[in-house]
Amino acid sequence: MAKSFNWGIIGLGHIAKKFAEDLKVIENAKLHAVASRSMERAKKFATDFTVAHHFDSYEGILSCPGLDAVYIATPHTSHCEIALMCLKKGIPVLCEKPFAMNASELKSMIEMATQTNTFLMEGLWTRFLPSLNKALNIIRSGALGTLNLLEADFGFKAPFDPDRRLFNPNLGGGALMDVGIYPVFLSLLVLGYPKTIKALATFGKTNVDETCGMMFGYENQKMAILHASITTNTTTKACFHGSKGRLRINSRWHEPTSLTLMLDGEEPKDIFFEFDCLGYRYEAEELMRCVQKGKKESQFLPLGFSLKLMELMDAVRAEAGIFYTNHDYPVGGKVLDKDKKFSWN
Repeated sequence: MAKSFNWGIIGLGHIAKKFAEDLKVIENAKLHAVASRSMERAKKFATDFTVAHHFDSYEGILSCPGLDAVYIATPHTSHCEIALMCLKKGIPVLCEKPFAMNASELKSMIEMATQTNTFLMEGLWTRFLPSLNKALNIIRSGALGTLNLLEADFGFKAPFDPDRRLFNPNLGGGALMDVGIYPVFLSLLVLGYPKTIKALATFGKTNVDETCGMMFGYENQKMAILHASITTNTTTKACFHGSKGRLRINSRWHEPTSLTLMLDGEEPKDIFFEFDCLGYRYEAEELMRCVQKGKKESQFLPLGFSLKLMELMDAVRAEAGIFYTNHDYPVGGKVLDKDKKFSWN
């Protein structure tokens, strides 16, 4: 019988529960330890998921015997700090998106992973979904002809609570960092880094971006039109427009879903997938495969790609004026001030 792969989870919120549920369907995966800053929450999580070890500090889990990897599911303002703690101990890390608050933080994480020869990967689960990989295969096959336009959105109406993460700037709140990263990720994956970046955001009572619209321009007149919101329910679809037809990843496109292929002169074709999980198992399995083979990063979501994604997010924030007091620095030749205005270096 193969040895169990022992997972730890740091940060025990909503996504941590989903990740823990998906570990149940992975052969040889075991949730071995959990950590929260609340002993009550740690105990309850450990009881609910039959976990052998629980800790009331993030540092505590690092000394847990038999730990093979950790999943970091805390607010993204703490991703860099916690990832560095784990990497210093040589513990492989899967860190929930966004990887960090900016490219500078991410560079320090990558440097530590390199120094300690330890696996590190962004927890961008969408990259490993069968639906997205099928869409990539269709696009790369040339079935759509020349790809000219990507339209992708992600919007939902969240209940307003100034103390919770989504609307709290001290926890990295806002539409772009929370859900806008998904359409930005898709554009980078399919079209590459844009030549031109236009972005506009609207800000609410707590001074986080509640909506963010983006237009990216590329060589050969290609374009991406992207949108994110935490105050409006949108279609949450992604559509690729080519010279021979369209391919749509149906709602909600960032999670397990279906495709619709609409080629010129043909009837639309729906493509469905069988999912036995919530969608997080695929990224967990990728880390397990990589660690068991001695790899230090994933070929499907390499650190270089994640750094480019973070740099693109930084550029969008500079253009739209999205600022985080305790994390920001000059980006793209522009310095963001507290009034969300630009000044040139």
